[in-house]
Amino acid sequence: MIRYDLKCTKGHDFDGWFKSAEAFDSLSKAGHVTCTICGVADVEKRIMAPAVRPARSLGEKPKLTEPQNDIQAAMAEMRRKVEENSEYVGLNFAAEARAMHEGTIDERSIYGEAKPDEARALLEDGIPVAPLPFMPKRQAN
Repeated sequence: MIRYDLKCTKGHDFDGWFKSAEAFDSLSKAGHVTCTICGVADVEKRIMAPAVRPARSLGEKPKLTEPQNDIQAAMAEMRRKVEENSEYVGLNFAAEARAMHEGTIDERSIYGEAKPDEARALLEDGIPVAPLPFMPKRQAN
C-alpha cells in the first residue's frame, strides 16, 4: 500500500491509499480518483516526503527480556527468588503439595502447575497454595 497526498484543480488537499503507484496511475487515468471534497476527477499527486523509520545504531538490538518499568523489575526479581529458593515440580504440583500436607513426604518449597479444579480442591482441604504471577519457563528443543 502507498499513501499519496493529493490535490484537485480547485485547490482541495486530501490523501488516498493505493495498492501501488501503477494502481494510482490507472485509476486516475480512468477518472476513478476524485476529490473527497468537491468530486472533481482532475487530481494530481503532490510532492511529499517518504515516511522512513530512523535506522538503529550498529550493534543495537532490542532488549526484549529487560524490564521496561518498576513493576516488571519487581516481577522479575520475584521470579528469580522463587526459582532460586524452590523446586519446580511441574504438573505434579497438586500431588506434591497434598503429600507434604498429609506428611507422606518431607516439606520443602515447591512451585509448579495445577489445573483450576486441583488448586480449588487444595484450598478447600486447607492446603496453603497461591498462584504465581508468571508462567514457568518452558524448555525448547
